[in-house]
Parts: sequence; C-alpha cells; structure tokens
Amino acid sequence: MSKIALITGATAGIGEACAHVFARERYDLVLTGRRADRLQKIASQLVSEYNVAVKVLEFDVRDRERVFKNLEELPDEWKKINVLVNNAGLSQGLDPIQNGNIDDWETMIDTNIKGLLYVTKAVSNWMIGNGFGHIINLGSIAGKEVYPNGNVYCASKYAVDALSKGMRADLLPYGIRVTAVHPGAVETEFSIVRFKGDETRAKKVYDGFEPLIAVDIAETIWFAVSRPAHVNINELIVMPAAQASATNIFRK
Repeated sequence: MSKIALITGATAGIGEACAHVFARERYDLVLTGRRADRLQKIASQLVSEYNVAVKVLEFDVRDRERVFKNLEELPDEWKKINVLVNNAGLSQGLDPIQNGNIDDWETMIDTNIKGLLYVTKAVSNWMIGNGFGHIINLGSIAGKEVYPNGNVYCASKYAVDALSKGMRADLLPYGIRVTAVHPGAVETEFSIVRFKGDETRAKKVYDGFEPLIAVDIAETIWFAVSRPAHVNINELIVMPAAQASATNIFRK
C-alpha cells in the first residue's frame, strides 16, 4: 500500500499546497477542513492529476467530538499514517491586549493549540501502534518573536513550538519523528482571515516585497519528511529573502 499523509486545514494555502506535493510524491491522502465543497474539489483534482487515493473529512479542529469521531471512523488501513501535517491554524485581529476581542482569543487558542492537540492525540497513538510516523507542526515566526499587537496569536504559536519539543521527547522511544516549521510572511488567506475579510487591508501586508507562497512551505515540509529515517529536522525557520525578523521587512 502507498504511504499516507494526513493534512489538516487542507482547503487552501499551505495545507492545499502540501496535498499537491505529497500526492506528487505518491502518497495517498486524508484531507481535513471546514469547507466540504473545497475538500471535494481538491480531492477530485488530486485523484485525476496524480492517481492517488484521497479520503476527505469535513470538521473544524476546534470541535473535539467531531475530530475524534471522524478520525476513529476511518477504516483501519487508512490509520497507517506515515505523516501528519498539523497545518490548521489562524490569526484573528491585530489589537493590543487591552482592546483584544475575547472571542478572537478563544478562536486562536482553540484552533492553534487545542485543535492541534486533538488531532495529534488520535494520530500519534496510531503511529505508536504502527511503529512509524512523522509529525509536522506548522508554527510561525510569531512563535519565535513577539511583536506589537500579536499577543495571543504569538502565544498560541509559542505553544506550538513548545508542544513540538514536548512531542519529540515523549515520542522518542517509539521512533516517531517530530518537526516544527516556522514560516515568516506567506501570502495565503492568512491575512484575509486575520482582518476578517478585509482584502484591501490584507493585501497591504505584502506590499513592496516578495513574500513566500504556500508551495515554498510545502516543499520545505517535504524536504524534512524525505530525509533518511535516522535523520530528524527538529525545526526550520523559513523567511522571504526580504524579511529579517517578524517586524523587519525591506519594502521597495
């Protein structure tokens, strides 16, 4: 049977790009996301273009019951997951802590931290039983450097960084690799979501320089996964050439 990759947040951006890269490399795929129509469209495209098998699971990673129900209902042969890409994540708002929207805080914490934990809880146990596996956690430069008005989003990505280190230690006896990938500025739906659909404001984030695109991160993830079994890339920070830190971007 082909190798299998499970990718969360696969309906757009880095998740969708990862689906294409892993399909290109002959992986069958379990794709999860909130938009069922997008999942089906992407799955059909992947099957047609790469002749791989694709399972789609429509759920929000914040919904613990639906996460575990959908994952546990996978047929046993689909639980032989070689690679888990914990990609689902988001930012909401860009306000100082005193003006922050508590609903936004909870959305970020529930998605970026708790959602990652729910999926990892299920899949890591399969990997232990199978005797193999590689977990990729999508962090951020915001998980390495705090910037003004980033507060809760940065905290959630610092948690991803810490959890990646904790997973690596806990899963070490089982031969399961864990890698954290921390991108800088990537032009996806990220800023549109952060600014709640304000495309004009979102576009300004990337004005004057060439940001990363989703496939840049997908190929970086593939690099980490494709190393020999005795090699683990603990973490990678990936930035546009025009970006030196979270807040230092050279704009022409």
